[in-house]
Amino acid sequence: MGLLGRYLDELLSRGRAYFSREEAMESLDLSSAAFIAAAGRLVKKHRLASPHRGFYLILRPEDRVSGAPDPVRWIDPLMKYLGLDYRISLLRAASFHGSSHQATMAFQVIVPRQLRAFDIGRHRLQFIYQAPAAFAKTNVPDWLSKIKSEAGFSKVAGVELTLLDCTRYFHKAAGINGVAQIAQDLGAKADPRKLAKAAAVYENSAVRRLGYLLEHAGHARQAKVLKPFVRKAKSMKPLDPSVRPLTESLAERYEKDTKWMLVINEPVEIDF
Repeated sequence: MGLLGRYLDELLSRGRAYFSREEAMESLDLSSAAFIAAAGRLVKKHRLASPHRGFYLILRPEDRVSGAPDPVRWIDPLMKYLGLDYRISLLRAASFHGSSHQATMAFQVIVPRQLRAFDIGRHRLQFIYQAPAAFAKTNVPDWLSKIKSEAGFSKVAGVELTLLDCTRYFHKAAGINGVAQIAQDLGAKADPRKLAKAAAVYENSAVRRLGYLLEHAGHARQAKVLKPFVRKAKSMKPLDPSVRPLTESLAERYEKDTKWMLVINEPVEIDF
């Protein structure tokens, strides 16, 4: 077994399954070329995987079938390595909070910087950009939850942020009907005061859509705190912006909900 292989075993014995190139080179007194050669051999042997240049995951035997551990086990150290704050959100967060209707096709993370999606083994990581000013105002401890893992804790959107994120980025959350189902499943768990405060940072149209979906699902208390946002609406917006009418005459036939200033251009279907 080579020097780097023994280093991996030592880290695993301490319960740590990740490391950076810089850490390994310093600990083992390796040159960059020697480290790259050794790491390359271990990647080929399926002992290592690298989700980002310079950051490595140590694969246990049970991880090698999927090609990498569940991202919840290493997203926090990866983000620390990148020097970037984050929160797990959308479908993975909805599932964490108890919405089991939607299949989680990707591990979705909200970040204040543009990052490319990537695949590692059978996992797909998707990064959703939120403008830094808005991100800083929403990614506060009181509105976040934590998922425990062997690496410590990973940040995940609380129920209120999950609802708002899913509505804002509905096209990445199984569409408007997917969001409607999440609103049905999680709406009762949302703290109305937290929801109202967090909503102030989101686009007005997204807040109104969430209010409509919460009311449609019967979560009157949560919907009520979002009604003041309607007064700021400058025009009617479609419930589902992805639906485009074939003609203007068809568009005029859609129901208009003046309570939420929305054009109901898509019927909402949820499982109770």
